Amino acid sequence: MSVSTHLLRCTGCGDRINAGEAKSNFRCRTCADLFEVEYPWSEGAPAGESGVQEPYAASRPVAKNRPNPGALKYLWQERKTSTLSIDQSGVWRFRDLLPIVAEERVVTLREGNTPLYEMPRAAAAVGMNWLLAKHQGMNPTGSFKDTGMTAALSVAVAAGFEWVACASTGNTSAAMAAYAARAGLRSLVLIPEGKIAWGKLSQAMDYGSTTVQLRTDFDGCVRVLAEIVERAPVYLLNSVNPYRLEGQKTPAFELLEQMEWQVPHHVIVPGGNLANVSALGKGFAEMKQLGFIRRVPKMSVIQAEGANPLYRWLQKGGEGQLEPVVAETRASAIRIGNPASWRKAARVIAATGGWCEQVNEREIALAKAEIGAEGIGCEPASAVTLAGLKKLAADGRVGREETVVLLLTGHTLKDPEYTIQYHRGELLSEAEMAGASEVELARHAALRHEPVVLDAEADAVLSMLDAARPAATT
Repeated sequence: MSVSTHLLRCTGCGDRINAGEAKSNFRCRTCADLFEVEYPWSEGAPAGESGVQEPYAASRPVAKNRPNPGALKYLWQERKTSTLSIDQSGVWRFRDLLPIVAEERVVTLREGNTPLYEMPRAAAAVGMNWLLAKHQGMNPTGSFKDTGMTAALSVAVAAGFEWVACASTGNTSAAMAAYAARAGLRSLVLIPEGKIAWGKLSQAMDYGSTTVQLRTDFDGCVRVLAEIVERAPVYLLNSVNPYRLEGQKTPAFELLEQMEWQVPHHVIVPGGNLANVSALGKGFAEMKQLGFIRRVPKMSVIQAEGANPLYRWLQKGGEGQLEPVVAETRASAIRIGNPASWRKAARVIAATGGWCEQVNEREIALAKAEIGAEGIGCEPASAVTLAGLKKLAADGRVGREETVVLLLTGHTLKDPEYTIQYHRGELLSEAEMAGASEVELARHAALRHEPVVLDAEADAVLSMLDAARPAATT
């Protein structure tokens, strides 16, 4: 792979720096906002009188060298038949549009290439003709984080780091630990004590990461980590790292390819630290900029009611600074009260005409059970997408005929305790169930499947099956 020169552009003030000039926390020295990766062909990249993009002119003395959509579509399909691990990766298969590291430095677990499922039962429940789910939980460590981690950790390898680190509510730590182990690097995970699903923590432990539980929340872990990377040669792998987003933009390419380059009307994403919608928004925008598609889909973010700082900020008019909240939700992957990428996410929502909505714990639990009834399954944080879609459809923001894609970010086995408690009727409190309608209560009852205990006799099992048989209709 030919690695082109790229710059890091501040998404706040617009300042551009070379990649090696970034601070350890990836914050702009001028305004403290976040960076994004900019290529010679990126929208808004500066060009001189001759059309040559000046910051890149020394290393690339040609015009913009715009990638050819038709040729790339063919090349990406051809790579699917290759036996090389870099080609079998659903991230690096698209490496022509993320030339950030040389091929020999790429660390891959053959991530990406995740399925796009039809959701007929969920569509019927929402009142839509068609509904799709892009299941990023089918990545190697079970979440969408793998797509970003392969990119950013490969950059860490190329830069010569021995230690990498992250603060995490679970999925980031699992992904970082796995890719660090694959690369032979040492990894440090900071997690909030008692506020992480054990299925996720077990992954970081199994992959050999040094795991530290801090007596604070996720945002407190982020503060401690920021000081660590400033004082020690440790490479930060949280989503403030712009190379994470380069990997996380590729599901947008993959989704379009799976839909034969027909753009869906709407893509709905869970909202935690808000980097995912930022990355996908960048991916779709690049596809439009380069001529692969003529429009971008609306992008909407759904937050849990107990961890909804972006929703609150937008409800107040979207002015000034975002006010952090003390995050409380059982959907641990999005239990974040001070999201780092909130400005990026707000810009994507506004630019695409999407919305930010909130859903409560009861709505999340029901949506998760409905997705499970499709035979797919997801972690609780993923289910906010379906719960939020119900609200968007109910008030007409999403039409019955529209094509909607839900982004499912994590595998159902990421948090098995949540699922078990739901089906035993132990998850939600009486107060949380108090606002449910009769229809909703009936839906919960129909979806719960608590294990049945019987005597070890065939007659007992057959009697149970007879009792469960639907009554005959006339």
